[in-house]
Amino acid sequence: MEKAKLVVFDWDGTLFNSIGQIVDSLLYAARKYHQPLTSDEGKDIIGLGLPEVMQRLFPTVPELHEDILNAYAEHYVLSSQSDSWFEGVSEMLTALQRKGVILAVATGKSRRGLDRVLLKTESNNLFEITRAASETKSKPNPLMLQEILEHTQIPVHEAIMVGDTSYDLEMASNIKMPSIGVTYGVHSEDILMNYNPLCVVNSIDELTEKLLAYT
Repeated sequence: MEKAKLVVFDWDGTLFNSIGQIVDSLLYAARKYHQPLTSDEGKDIIGLGLPEVMQRLFPTVPELHEDILNAYAEHYVLSSQSDSWFEGVSEMLTALQRKGVILAVATGKSRRGLDRVLLKTESNNLFEITRAASETKSKPNPLMLQEILEHTQIPVHEAIMVGDTSYDLEMASNIKMPSIGVTYGVHSEDILMNYNPLCVVNSIDELTEKLLAYT
């Protein structure tokens, strides 16, 4: 492939070490409203937009979705103060930015949730554009990637999507965007390889090495 000019990152489980807290908050909200949920079920839907999460996890009680979401959000905000970037992420993003690579975020978070963690990590200035599921279509619909490409005016073959879930890589595959999978988040290498990524990596150090080679 040509050298990439744009790298689009998923947030949770790719840049941000928040998987455990997301699952804990989903379990808390499910218990509060007496809904069955396992840790594996909660982990598997990370990456989807919150309305899609509710439909997937609690399909029989649509009347409770808003209450469950509110309980989840309240618990997450109160309990996630120690969540942070994976070690090495800040250095990786800075190295790519210094190289002239355009950086973006495409996440299943709400805009409110994304803005909170962008402020927490002081990283607004690192990203040219960020897209949250609440303001566009949820993964694996590729609309948020198409919006990022339109904003940056970068052709799809000169961009790379980086993510830890099948939803990330399927979203990229849907518009033939090259992708890289990471295994330190939600889904395993076996699952990620189904979407023909450029490669699958196991650490931030390895991701940094690959991205600097591809850009």
